[in-house]
Amino acid sequence: MGNLIVDGKRTDGRGILDLRPLKLEVGSIKNAAGSAYIEHGKNKIYVAVYGPKDSHRYGTSMEKAVIRCRYHMSPFSTDERKSPQPSRREIEISKVIRDALESSLILDEFPKTLLDIYVEVLQSDGGSRSASISAASIALADAGIPMKDLVEAVAVGKVDGTLVVDLSDKEDKEGEVDLPIAFMLNENMITLLQMDGKMTVEEFKEAVKMAMEAAKKIKEKQKEALGKKYFEKVDEK
Repeated sequence: MGNLIVDGKRTDGRGILDLRPLKLEVGSIKNAAGSAYIEHGKNKIYVAVYGPKDSHRYGTSMEKAVIRCRYHMSPFSTDERKSPQPSRREIEISKVIRDALESSLILDEFPKTLLDIYVEVLQSDGGSRSASISAASIALADAGIPMKDLVEAVAVGKVDGTLVVDLSDKEDKEGEVDLPIAFMLNENMITLLQMDGKMTVEEFKEAVKMAMEAAKKIKEKQKEALGKKYFEKVDEK
């Protein structure tokens, strides 16, 4: 296994603080209440939001809307064909995405309702859970769900002993640490924190700072995508 960082440059030419190319669109699925599309690196992901819709099913909260999230990787999303059946990883990431977003939403305005979030990964390239969270947040905003703040997510890792922002698939698989973090920046809150690998306390503190700076860049892209849809509509009128 060769070095993944040479002369301060990673295998894809990025510096240690650089994000992969990021594209966000809002309203890409016309029959959903809200939707978004993200390309982050080679990740290509659609998110659709349906609801809130009235529900009398068992388990529905009388006080607030209940979120259901399904993260699904298409059979052709990876180099080797994936089974269409949901894997344990997909079930886990579905829960992670739901938990990362829930605290940003004002759900008590919609008692006895369900809010469904569908995440479809067309192409996966490392960091798909983080990209899904960033896209799902603007899909929820597009659906008109009241929010305290948008949520941005990015993974910081350690590669060849060096902290780097926004791990690629190769860095994720061959690096020493993977640390996905999601933020509500206006609220000064972390809504997701997972870690695979080991860091020192000082490395961890620095990694969180690096992730926060990257999240600020992602938030600008989120705001641009929302503004492009809604400000253009206002201008047309």
